[in-house]
Amino acid sequence: MPITTSAKKALRNSARKRMFNLERQDTLNKAVKKIRKMAAEKNKDARKFLSEAYQAVDKAVKTGLIKANTGARKKSRLSKLVKKIV
Repeated sequence: MPITTSAKKALRNSARKRMFNLERQDTLNKAVKKIRKMAAEKNKDARKFLSEAYQAVDKAVKTGLIKANTGARKKSRLSKLVKKIV
């Protein structure tokens, strides 16, 4: 356990950031899974949810959760997947 005041504050901040990061990661994963599931079912509505997935990926990149190239790769693969359906 932290002893100094600054160490206690760092622990609080770390826990708070972890909570936000887990929430963002969960949002990202759910959006990507939703698109992949729709693609597997050949659901034409996947295109509507593509922007939602893009938004989640962009937010994850912006906040440093994933790197820019990883985000670009995810978006590219999702659009490729949706393009096959339509």
